[in-house]
Amino acid sequence: MTDLPRIPLAGVIGHPIAHSRSPALHGFWLKRYGIKGHYIPMDVAPQDLKQALEMLPKLGFVGVNVTIPHKEAILEIADVITDRAALIGAANTLIFRKDGRLHADNTDGAGFMANLRQNAPLWSPAVGPAAVFGAGGAARAVIAALIEVGVPEIRIANRTRPRAEALRADFGAKLTVFDWVQAPNMLEGAATVINTTSLGMAGKSDFRVPLDALESSALVTDLVYNPLKTHLLLEAEAKGCTVVDGLGMLLHQAAPGFERWFGTRPEVDEATRNAVLTA
Repeated sequence: MTDLPRIPLAGVIGHPIAHSRSPALHGFWLKRYGIKGHYIPMDVAPQDLKQALEMLPKLGFVGVNVTIPHKEAILEIADVITDRAALIGAANTLIFRKDGRLHADNTDGAGFMANLRQNAPLWSPAVGPAAVFGAGGAARAVIAALIEVGVPEIRIANRTRPRAEALRADFGAKLTVFDWVQAPNMLEGAATVINTTSLGMAGKSDFRVPLDALESSALVTDLVYNPLKTHLLLEAEAKGCTVVDGLGMLLHQAAPGFERWFGTRPEVDEATRNAVLTA
């Protein structure tokens, strides 16, 4: 009997994971490109993470995405860490290399930027300051990307100020920290406004920062994509701002991993969006 090649497996590891849209996304791409492969959601508790990652390559896995709460812990386990994952302090994409080493990368910043480029092609990063709400892992990825593309100043506010101060310590003088109660002042003259918090997400607290100082020339984007049009985006749209929802970032951050695991660069288009929205 001829030895058949192993079917490549990939997946997403989180705790919890049932809410993830990633299986629908990768499943759509696998079908679209006629690839014999599978993408599986896996609920792995933090104490089991290292053991699970050691076992997966033996089961035929070529790589996985990692999400909350494992994105930082992965850096303690990985053998090879890309510069951007090290800078961000978190990884979301793992490749199980043929030499047995675990390669960790972070594609969140690239996904964020690709989403803006696709959905707001006239946006110019250098035109003025960016205002960033939140100081978690997503904020770190966004800030690294903003610095890379030449945003001149980044204003940041977080509900707990020390986390924002830590980002300033890591990323340098381009960052200015605002107290959360002073967050509305960040919007004055801001050309780009980004919510990286979970505020406004279905089932979470509302995003209540007053937008009085928001200028109609600003680009406003929300990393929350459930609901697709958050209260922040609706209010910004009413003021005449260009708005970009968060779903595109999810789609674009997934593409590099899919390409590494399955050998095909997937296209992010309307059909891809619809497949994820209707899953």
